[in-house]
Amino acid sequence: MTTTDGAVPATPPSNEPFHVEQHGIDFIPENERWAKPFDLFGLWAGASVQVEYFIYGAILMTFGFTFAQALSIIVIGNLSYFLLGICSLQGPDAGTTVFGTNRAAYGPHGSRLLAIFNWLTMIGFEVEGLILIVGAALVLTIKAGFGVGNPARVAYILLAVAIQFLLPFLGHATMVKILRMLIIPFAFIFVVFLALSVNHANLNVVEHGAGWPIYMVGLAFTIALSGLGWTECGNDYTRYVPRNASRPAIVGWVFAGTAIPEILVMALGAVVGTFIVGVGSSPRSAFAPFLHESAIPSWFVVAFLIFAIVQLFGINSLDLYSSGVTLQAIGVPVKRYQAVVIDTVLCLFITYWAVFDSTFTHFLTDFVDLVIIWIAPWMAIYLVDWALRRCRYVAGELQKTGRDSLYYQRRGIFWPAIIAQVAGMAAAMSALSTSFEVPSWVHPITAHTGGADFSIFMGTAVGGLVYLALGWKGVRRQADQQDEMLSLAREHSS
Repeated sequence: MTTTDGAVPATPPSNEPFHVEQHGIDFIPENERWAKPFDLFGLWAGASVQVEYFIYGAILMTFGFTFAQALSIIVIGNLSYFLLGICSLQGPDAGTTVFGTNRAAYGPHGSRLLAIFNWLTMIGFEVEGLILIVGAALVLTIKAGFGVGNPARVAYILLAVAIQFLLPFLGHATMVKILRMLIIPFAFIFVVFLALSVNHANLNVVEHGAGWPIYMVGLAFTIALSGLGWTECGNDYTRYVPRNASRPAIVGWVFAGTAIPEILVMALGAVVGTFIVGVGSSPRSAFAPFLHESAIPSWFVVAFLIFAIVQLFGINSLDLYSSGVTLQAIGVPVKRYQAVVIDTVLCLFITYWAVFDSTFTHFLTDFVDLVIIWIAPWMAIYLVDWALRRCRYVAGELQKTGRDSLYYQRRGIFWPAIIAQVAGMAAAMSALSTSFEVPSWVHPITAHTGGADFSIFMGTAVGGLVYLALGWKGVRRQADQQDEMLSLAREHSS
């Protein structure tokens, strides 16, 4: 039995709360599409009202911005969640994850390279979350009057990794249910935090602010850690939405569940950053604001950090889930839940290194630089390809990786996409204000603009335009083939 577009359905049920989800990058048949666009709001909002974005807001104040500058960056940067909404529209039609769908643009084999980039990115975000969880646990230990030697750090790392494993192992439906439950209690705790911070805020602590080059650096930092940094995950969570669901509703609910709460939480972080600055050289120092007894009552510090740890596990579950299905897209022959086990073990070792041999801010800034370089051009190529295909795919063909696939192209690679990706990455690097030392000829635009960061804009523009120029003819021809196949499939089913 096949669907109207040639995809082979699975045997339901395979995605129920508190049961191990059986689906990975395989096609989700219509009779298992249980999710509604509003469910996307619950999923994303439950992961957005959390401490990472608070810390990002506080970090912005270390750039030397006035509060007004920081607030404008927070608002503008989080508008990039519209990109996540648009990059969530392919899942209902394709019925598979992002890097299952990505085979259309890059070819089945060419897409593996981009899947590797994404897998490493997701691992990095998971480690960042684990660093913060360990840091919060260390602060709680200090508050309780105990020491925080190496044995305590090792114990917290092991415990955090073990707990993080649970939700993504169970899968999509469980994560939706749990994350939705976290919205109200965490919104309440941040409201209390705001009330406690208002009297201490000094919104005029910086009189003149930073110049426009540093402003662009802060904007790139915010965009990369907000909407842009999630675009390569959107369809992992919309593939359970029916094909005929409203596209404006999908974009709207995704945006409402991400941009709105994150603007508010990051703004609160910037407020706190006006009277406490303390994000620095260790996981624990990321939580320096919570150790400032004169500003924040001790009882609230304890309550907030307990809530923060729980919430960090929530957002890390999204990262670990996406890294698992991406590992499948690379071609590793494992089940989705087995991929979660592999990634969990890897995160354990990287987190150990990051906690003992690195610094939080260096880890974060270097990581953001690397994310920008590849995601900006990839996103542009992905969306241009989708538009050229008239915003549809043949789902069954996406599940094929051999020569019999419509999307196989030349030896499994669509070279216009690869060329556009390389050109876009080079353009992004040329305009990147990097935290690591590179010769000025590597990023000449930044060197000639006083350190301004235009990497996201350059990577997006060059990647998209090069792909449009090189791929237009081939993709449009393939779009016609798609339409013929879909039309024949509909006639056959009727």
